[in-house]
Amino acid sequence: MSDEVEPGFVRVRLDLSYDGTAFSGWAKQARGQRTVQGEIEDALRTVTRSGTTHELTVAGRTDAGVHARGQVAHVDLPAAVWAEHREKLLKRLAGRLPRDVRIWRAAEAPAGFNARFSAVWRRYAYRVTDHPGGVDPLLRGHVLWHDWPLDVDAMNEAAAGLLGEHDFAAYCKRREGATTIRTLQRLSWERDASGVLTATVKADAFCHNMVRSLVGALLFVGDGHRPADWPAKVLAAGVRDSAVHVVRPHGLTLEEVGYPADDLLAARNREARNRRTLPGASGCC
Repeated sequence: MSDEVEPGFVRVRLDLSYDGTAFSGWAKQARGQRTVQGEIEDALRTVTRSGTTHELTVAGRTDAGVHARGQVAHVDLPAAVWAEHREKLLKRLAGRLPRDVRIWRAAEAPAGFNARFSAVWRRYAYRVTDHPGGVDPLLRGHVLWHDWPLDVDAMNEAAAGLLGEHDFAAYCKRREGATTIRTLQRLSWERDASGVLTATVKADAFCHNMVRSLVGALLFVGDGHRPADWPAKVLAAGVRDSAVHVVRPHGLTLEEVGYPADDLLAARNREARNRRTLPGASGCC
């Protein structure tokens, strides 16, 4: 599949963040709900005085209520529009966008760059507190309250059994034609001085609901309802387990997206479009 930028257009990389509380996720929806993509595309059309909407491609589509600190997107703009507006684009977007979404950088992307397919990893954080009094009111939109004491060591022990390349079908909401094979590079928990526990979750890519399902399973280990080897057994079974709860979205934040060196972007772009199979598995379907 070719990803060449059309003649007369410039591919622009956007680095952005948003509070997902009032959004129905990233992607535009036919029913007219408020989305991050919709707000940014509307703002771009307004500040560049364009007669058409220039569609964004994003590194990771976040669900309703999920936040992002280090999201990346790209948009192909007519070269004349980019030349006219590039110097003042950020300031104009800041004046047009709602306060719960900000664009921090807009720059011409290197050759071969695709915000989604050139990415080599995404890093999320999920934040939880088990304080008996609940969540700090100033953090309530970004931290989940779990009303059982949590054992961080037990959760890290369980997390270790999930690392590596696996079929994460047991932790994903299936989508027709989409693979659930992923490489989980990091999954670890830390408790800070205030008592908030943060799960750092890093993988080459994520399937739908994967992070929130993994967190749900590990919380059951942390509060003593399941043994440390249970999440790995669920993974090996390869089917959804009704005991694995998809935790609420507001504790989840996309923190960072990683890309290879510029000269490797095009190759990564092509590689990421290939259908994945596990070693020894048939690649027929």
